[in-house]
Amino acid sequence: MQLTLRGLVLLLLTAPLLLAALWWPLAVWVAALWLIVCGAAFVADWQLAPKPADWTLARRHDGRLSLAAQNLVEIEIDLHSGVRVAPIWLRDTPPPTFRLDVAQPLLAARAVPRRPTVVRYHVWPPRRGNFAFGDLYLRWESPAGLLRRQARFAAAKPVKVYPNLVDVRQYDLLLRRNRLWELGLRSTRQLGAGNEFERLRDYTPDDEYRRINWKATARRGRPISVEYETERSQNIYVLLDVGRMMRSPVGDIAKMDYAINAVLLLSYVAVQKGDRVGLLTFADTVLHTLAPRSGKAQFHRLLEQLYAVEGQRVEPNYGIAFGEFAARQHKRGLVLVFTDLTGSISVDALVAQLVRLRRQHLPLLVTVADPAINRLATQPITDSESLYQRTVAERVLGERRATLDRLRRQGVQTIDAPADELSVAVIDRYLAMKERMLI
Repeated sequence: MQLTLRGLVLLLLTAPLLLAALWWPLAVWVAALWLIVCGAAFVADWQLAPKPADWTLARRHDGRLSLAAQNLVEIEIDLHSGVRVAPIWLRDTPPPTFRLDVAQPLLAARAVPRRPTVVRYHVWPPRRGNFAFGDLYLRWESPAGLLRRQARFAAAKPVKVYPNLVDVRQYDLLLRRNRLWELGLRSTRQLGAGNEFERLRDYTPDDEYRRINWKATARRGRPISVEYETERSQNIYVLLDVGRMMRSPVGDIAKMDYAINAVLLLSYVAVQKGDRVGLLTFADTVLHTLAPRSGKAQFHRLLEQLYAVEGQRVEPNYGIAFGEFAARQHKRGLVLVFTDLTGSISVDALVAQLVRLRRQHLPLLVTVADPAINRLATQPITDSESLYQRTVAERVLGERRATLDRLRRQGVQTIDAPADELSVAVIDRYLAMKERMLI
């Protein structure tokens, strides 16, 4: 129990009465009577206030929270008794590593009896894995506003953080609304002799008769043809480095997790296009493989595989990884290699493997640009320490650009994008390659 400001003021009114007793002795009895009245008011207000058993609290959120994305958490509060609106304050206990979008730990609202009250906030998980929410703490005000009561409600529950599913849902929603430009993507379609409906258009003499849509023709009074989107199913292979440098963070999130988010969105888009997607994760050895398949079931296999990926504190062995890939996959396809060039001691081995891979496949190197290094490379020089930092950062960036230029000259395509733009950059390049029929 806690006194409110109103209740405290009522009690403090006793002080002037006791002070007046210096000149008027009867004021002591008046003060005593006032305290009795206040005590009766507090007891009555306590009795009229809702009891902990009068409340029901339930937390709702997605069964799978998404890494590096805002995840909505809703708490429904039901008050089963009373006739007055009760001011309430709620405190949830999300996993301590989660970032919240609320500045205050207490969420204020007003509970209406027999009508659900919902409070919302968002969490930002910085890592994949298993976590747990704790209990809920609710504080509410009595009808007269003299007291506040508080109770703890059991709501502890485990939760899993998966690679970013928010981007997948957003892509799906914008695709249905034909508004992919909001994600920064351009629509790419190949029209031809498939069987997926594209659009209706006026008939031309070169069209086959079976392309005529007779219902549309009758409705418009002129011949109308159906145009279809070309179906070309290709193999998409993902080689994901989970070695030492991919564990380095960009902000609060590891580069590896940004790469995993991009792989997840790529696989979703690719299976929607009818392509087959496969996965190989590696560090100093091959860790996991998933044979290329098509369909939504493959997307869910990739999701479960990517959820369980853990970074390794070792240098990647590109020879072993590319050798294993070559032994397993013989059909031509687009091969996306997610790795990091900064600080790696095996860049020459990576270049050699990518150039060799180009003989049979279409390789695409994907790296995550680190804004911290870019910031250090452009910072003003104020002392010897800033001079040293800028010199080292410029050298790192120079070596990185030289490696990427070397690969491009030898026919290997590359993407070097900031972490928050990586997924869109990968999808945009994939769609462009399909449009140009490079795969």
